[in-house]
Amino acid sequence: MAEAADHLDPEGVRQVAALLERSAPDLVREWVDTVPGAVRTGPGRPKLGVVCREVSLLPRHWEWLAQQPNGISAALRRLVDDARKREPDRERARRARDAASRFMTVMAGDRPGFEEASRALYAGERERFAALTSDWPEDIRRHLARLAAASFPAGDAAAQASASPAGSRSSTRRDQR
Repeated sequence: MAEAADHLDPEGVRQVAALLERSAPDLVREWVDTVPGAVRTGPGRPKLGVVCREVSLLPRHWEWLAQQPNGISAALRRLVDDARKREPDRERARRARDAASRFMTVMAGDRPGFEEASRALYAGERERFAALTSDWPEDIRRHLARLAAASFPAGDAAAQASASPAGSRSSTRRDQR
């Protein structure tokens, strides 16, 4: 029977499972295939950072893209760049919320209040989120607060302090479970 080890990728906060009986090169090859944006061989211009991927669109979208100057790929790049420039704070908040949610699911999915804390995270309710996670172990709470910080709307200093590691309560014996 193969032994498995779970690890968290610190950048994307994605759970990575590895079968321990496999060779290191096989594990690396498998891991690269599962990581979004990882270098792959095949179509595209990898030296320039261009990666070929499939996009599914309706015929009217393809028709509109075909009419754009400089081709379909250039039009898609412009659309993505414009969207990223238009609402960078909203995109940053979404990425922070998703990373916090993935971490919370792996590290605290079986903890009391998990589902309600998830709802508070996605609703942007900083104080409620902090209250619902207050009984969780300090290291989980601190890392979760760091990941989730950008997902909450800018608020008063008291609300921000309650979600930050500096504003969290001191460790007790109950936190060590």
